Amino acid sequence: MISIDQLSVEFSARPLFTDITYVVNDRDRIALVGKNGAGKSTMLKIIAGVEHPTSGTVSLPKGTTVGYLPQVMVLSDSCTVRQEAEKAFAHLHEIEADILRMQKEMAERDDYESEGYMQLCERFTHESERLEMMGGSEYMGRLERTLQGLGFRQADLDRPTSEFSGGWRMRIELAKILLQHPDVLLLDEPTNHLDIESIQWLEQFLATYSGAVMLVSHDRAFINNVTNRTIEISCGRIYDYRVKYDEYVSLRAERREQQLRAFENQQKEIADTQAFIDRFRYQATKAIQVQQRIRQLEKMIPVEVDEVDNSALHLKFTCSQRSGDYPVICNEARKEYDHVVFDHVNLTIRRGEKVAFVGKNGEGKSTMVKCIMNEIPFQGEVKVGHNVQIGYFAQNQAQMLDGELTVFDTIDRVARGDIRLKIRDILGAFMFGGEASEKKVKFLSGGERTRLAMIKLLLEPVNLLILDEPTNHLDLKSKDVLKEAIRDFDGTVIVVSHDRDFLDGLVERVYEFGGGKVREHLGGIYDWIRSRPTPALPAREGDSGARLSTTLPRREGRGGSAAASYEEQKAQARAQKKREKELADAEAAVLQLESAIAILEEQMATEAGSQDMSLYEKHTKLKQQLTQAEERWMELME
Repeated sequence: MISIDQLSVEFSARPLFTDITYVVNDRDRIALVGKNGAGKSTMLKIIAGVEHPTSGTVSLPKGTTVGYLPQVMVLSDSCTVRQEAEKAFAHLHEIEADILRMQKEMAERDDYESEGYMQLCERFTHESERLEMMGGSEYMGRLERTLQGLGFRQADLDRPTSEFSGGWRMRIELAKILLQHPDVLLLDEPTNHLDIESIQWLEQFLATYSGAVMLVSHDRAFINNVTNRTIEISCGRIYDYRVKYDEYVSLRAERREQQLRAFENQQKEIADTQAFIDRFRYQATKAIQVQQRIRQLEKMIPVEVDEVDNSALHLKFTCSQRSGDYPVICNEARKEYDHVVFDHVNLTIRRGEKVAFVGKNGEGKSTMVKCIMNEIPFQGEVKVGHNVQIGYFAQNQAQMLDGELTVFDTIDRVARGDIRLKIRDILGAFMFGGEASEKKVKFLSGGERTRLAMIKLLLEPVNLLILDEPTNHLDLKSKDVLKEAIRDFDGTVIVVSHDRDFLDGLVERVYEFGGGKVREHLGGIYDWIRSRPTPALPAREGDSGARLSTTLPRREGRGGSAAASYEEQKAQARAQKKREKELADAEAAVLQLESAIAILEEQMATEAGSQDMSLYEKHTKLKQQLTQAEERWMELME
């Protein structure tokens, strides 16, 4: 359990957090949400010990291990993928080395009856059992399954890490953290460089993870599938919801409505009170009442209302004149570098269709887009239809912006008609509100430039949109705005994306790239996902099937005491496994009762539920059962 108490952070005298207090429980799956710049990444860094708060404390139980994956890290290129990932097992290598040293010493000694020899045998047995419990004999298998789950092929494992892009090396770092199996996982945008299959694999891994997980992600489907608690950071404070993200969105909307009503009522009360003061301020007979009203106003605490949610803004891509019936036709298309990327590709995209290009990274999705744009040579035919005007969004799009223009001027130059009256609203929806709209483009970060390029494309008249990973630098609200704009676009759309929630309900046809082929799938993104096998998970530390490769050395003479000690250690190991199972069952019982109580309390909070006395009786019984379950759990923890 991690306790965050009275946490405050200031940057250049500007408060980021103020007196934040909450607890991270052992099996929590927490999504940290909030607009960009709210402090989500800073919160993870503070818990990880990378940064320190201005005031307040972060308390972890002694011996708690923390695994932290930042968005950006310095990566080394001095070994192969396998060797780099194997660094996660440095602690096992130390134990193995110690066991081998003891093996050698036991083989060389012959003082079998001495106390020192017995102690050596006991220490050898203890360390051997410890290594077995930690899965020491099969760690290489877990390593390979984890790397393959994150998208690496078997042939990649012995390649130097320097041959891989930054995104692939980030996967290696993620694998190292998962293999270490820390008590707490802190993940900052872990899906940024993963394809759909790898994201699904990671979801399953985290769903069965025995420790706590806290993550920051802009992938709505991912956080809905992984988390059970949502902590929103807003205006230096937190709002803690013990529900998944989608449920949090509904509850937050209700909260804002309540705030608005309370704010409106307070404003009316203030106006009435001030009117009374102004009317009777100079009448002696009303002096006491006037003073009472003045004190009442001074003591009144203003009702705060959450920031306006700009995701309600409705935008639409400007569709130019009608294109031909078939904007894109591929006939026996082929592309190869030092290997075949794809071959015998035949596909036809019809006017008005919205399709997705999906598949693992490096399988040819972006390459096909470049062939359609005629940016690279290829074999076969890739034909762009009659009267097609393409709006193309790629990563290098951001580098083509004029650095001397401000954010506002960049958009003002392409906006036409009534849309010019909404420029500031549009900029706000894509996180360029207030002073940010007056910044020069050359001072923007890579992510900010990417968002600006997307807005610019949004306003240009085209009839074929080709979007290569358009959501990489957008928060959840901005993605909702973009998705609605694409859905309402009258032209044709090709989207390259790994974001399932973004593609869901947006595309009606999926083209899967893999193994040098392109396969067509009718239906949406989840229709395609359901047609594929579920990715396999790696074995956990201590799973059954892990067996020790090291054994007691063979020797002549009297060594019966050492053998007996070995049997005792095995019995202790079995007892330990039994205790761990009882502990897991007790913890599951606590979590189940807590969930049942939470559901019951939601029913009691309704108007009908507040009058149902049977709910209160059930609540009392569940509370009693929870107390007993917690006592049992604490007994086993001792």
